Amino acid sequence: MSGSKSARVLIAVVLAVVALVAPIAVAGAAPVGPTGGADGARWAASHDGPQPYAGVNVTWDVPIRMSDGTVLRANVYRPADGRERPTSTKTPVIVNMTPYTKLITTVGSAVMQNPVLEPYLLQIARSINLSGTPIDGINDIAHTIRDGGAKTFLVDFDLVRSGYTQVVVDVRGTGFSQGVWDVFQSREQRDTIEVIDWASKQRWSNGKVGMSGVSYSAINQIQAANKNPKALKAIFPVEPGGDLIRDIVAPGGALGVGFLPLWLTLVNTTKMIPNVASMLNGTFDWKWLADRISDPFTFYPQLFAALLTPDIPSVPPNLKALLDTDSEPRSSWLDHADRITTPTLIYGGWFDLFTNSEVRMYNKIPLPPGKKQLIMGDGYHLTIGGGQEGRRNTPPRLDVLQKAWFDKWLKGIDNGVDSYGPVNLKQVGDSWITAQQFPRAGMQRQRLYLGDRRSGTAAHAVRDGSLTPTPPASRARMTIAPGLAPMCSRDAAQQLAGALAIFPFCADDARISERAALSFTTPPLTTTRSVSGYSNVRLNTVLDATDGYWTATLNDVAPDGTSKVLTSGQVMASLRGYDRAASQFAPNGDVIDPFYELTLASRQRVVPGRPVSVDIGLLPTEALIKPGHRLRIDVFAMNFPRGLPLRPLLNESGLRPQHIQLDPNRPSFVNLPLSTPVGRPVG
Repeated sequence: MSGSKSARVLIAVVLAVVALVAPIAVAGAAPVGPTGGADGARWAASHDGPQPYAGVNVTWDVPIRMSDGTVLRANVYRPADGRERPTSTKTPVIVNMTPYTKLITTVGSAVMQNPVLEPYLLQIARSINLSGTPIDGINDIAHTIRDGGAKTFLVDFDLVRSGYTQVVVDVRGTGFSQGVWDVFQSREQRDTIEVIDWASKQRWSNGKVGMSGVSYSAINQIQAANKNPKALKAIFPVEPGGDLIRDIVAPGGALGVGFLPLWLTLVNTTKMIPNVASMLNGTFDWKWLADRISDPFTFYPQLFAALLTPDIPSVPPNLKALLDTDSEPRSSWLDHADRITTPTLIYGGWFDLFTNSEVRMYNKIPLPPGKKQLIMGDGYHLTIGGGQEGRRNTPPRLDVLQKAWFDKWLKGIDNGVDSYGPVNLKQVGDSWITAQQFPRAGMQRQRLYLGDRRSGTAAHAVRDGSLTPTPPASRARMTIAPGLAPMCSRDAAQQLAGALAIFPFCADDARISERAALSFTTPPLTTTRSVSGYSNVRLNTVLDATDGYWTATLNDVAPDGTSKVLTSGQVMASLRGYDRAASQFAPNGDVIDPFYELTLASRQRVVPGRPVSVDIGLLPTEALIKPGHRLRIDVFAMNFPRGLPLRPLLNESGLRPQHIQLDPNRPSFVNLPLSTPVGRPVG
């Protein structure tokens, strides 16, 4: 036997021994950290490696008749051989309900996963490096393609070829489906349940159904899972909302003008795209056309009413319904996550459109860790799963995690994904960490008080104040007027789903927006601290009108002066009332997560000139503050385009200057969850 041949035999023997021993060594071992350890590597190999099926068979525009006679249209993607002949084996089914017309899904999936185009697109995405330029935020958008996040919005052909059937359905009133767009309300939710039942009973289905999709399609998953249909075995909602009024329609009572008009225009425009193929072959659906003509501008009347109605008595019924807790849209748009018994993995982000709901839903789901999991990145709505490939200590790509999740709960494969996490968090400004819960254990609540003593760090702000562990003795009044500087801010980037984040001087540094802010800053911190959980800013305010608009941000200020927003919140002064039963409180009684009622019935007009306390709940966050950095609270009287007061409230405010009245007996402060208190803890 030659030397080279002997070497090959020896290597083969070693590999065989390793193959036998390795499973014993790692069997049942919990994944290590955010990467998933050895299990995570196997999930990636399972997704990216050879699949049992060579091709994908597509059946276009399959009709699904709902119980009221309305016909929805679906594309069905099935595992197939190399000649695209579908398998006769029954498989689990993944359902995706979309309002963005499945035509977009079709084209996007075909382009991004074409055997010729996909490597080219990935090469382009990986080669983009605009770091240090005024538009380096484009890197993050490119990474959603490079890192597999976009596949969770589209159809993942690797998932189908691994033995799943995927069904993409145009929701009622959108795409090629009949009906009037119901926008997450009861009829649309019933449609989803009926589609799940239909999918479970098809000849190519083994009766087990999962759900996938991003944003709208993620919300549909939550709404379906809270009804616990028998066939639904797992969901993988990416960036789901759970309370649309508080998430995007009117957070804090201010209309989300940056996102809503663009989004409504997108859906109402794409729903008018006809099925050209049916026009050519003589099968055009005239019922589809009649339905579109009957309601071409869904929810535009409510939007216009919010922008144009001059006063409260003139509010029309369609807008009044959005300001009534018991109305159909308000009640339908709640997640009811406390009813979910379906294994659920939620992916969200600290600057997503739905940050308000993602953590809240995870904590409400009555399942043990493992059957429910949470991943929170630090990106925006458009940067889905970016930064999760080829990075040290990051979670697996989203398409990899999605397949592993479905393999466990739909195929019964013991792949260890139920031991992952259960909570993986990207610390703003630092790395990924794994935790058992969010907020993380070990945080201490501390008040830091707003004062008028100059910190010497924010001369560019309207006023440069201090943030200290003890309340100031001052009785000064600090005044701020509405301004448009927040148009260049992280809040603006968040409201625009991340589009503005391509400009780092807006999204990553608040010094431009702070020109319209009262700023309050701590001395430099001497040790590293974590912030984990909810924060609340309590202001002792005085208004010159019967209403006003308050916004606050929590910032990390670097030694070079860069002011990075960690989290933010906003509230109309007249809508400051909150539901105590649904809110969270610190041990000392401070509210830390006010759940605003946001109804006309709960509205409390302000008496001009009289002090009134306002609580501004900040969105949850996870951040690492390094030595030499400072904490800062910025306070604004306007937050356009993140929010614009409803027209009646805007008229009452008169856009007049607003005041913080410093008073030792009624101090203004922020209540923070810190791993180590700043200075002497008080409160």
